[in-house]
Amino acid sequence: MLLACKATLPYMCLMDMPLRITAKGQVTLKKSVLKHLGVQPGQNVIAELKPGGVISLRPAPTGDISDAFGCLPRPEGEALTIEEMNEIIAAGWAGER
Repeated sequence: MLLACKATLPYMCLMDMPLRITAKGQVTLKKSVLKHLGVQPGQNVIAELKPGGVISLRPAPTGDISDAFGCLPRPEGEALTIEEMNEIIAAGWAGER
């Protein structure tokens, strides 16, 4: 059932979708919701609790912990670039460091 709802740009609310809460307090997301989020069964989502009893769902980040390497600045300046890190690694393997 499509229902109109109030929304402000850039967000569009195309429909309200009632979801049933089970006796265990769980909610099953419909296929259209999973498709909208871009997730598959078994993947994780993040639930952000907002004022007024609103919950925002978004896909949980995926990837490897190494994706975060080099993202923090060094105390003496900016973070190393990937190229700089690769040069240091190569020098270490070559016994130059």
